[in-house]
Amino acid sequence: MSKDNFEDSMKKLEEIAEELENGELNLDESVSKFEEGMKIAKQCNNILETAEKRISILLEKDGKIEEEDFNVE
Repeated sequence: MSKDNFEDSMKKLEEIAEELENGELNLDESVSKFEEGMKIAKQCNNILETAEKRISILLEKDGKIEEEDFNVE
């Protein structure tokens, strides 16, 4: 699952949550699904952090680079 995009990862995470919520898994399966979900959640967080960094706009002011957050208005 290392190359999935954010949307695919979120869909898989939702599927795992539904499986855990329906209560039909045994303890071992539940723990395994929980571990998988935590891994996917971490990947999603990394994707979001990377996107946040990319959204930051670098502007050159007075000979130095300053970072300015992207704002949609």
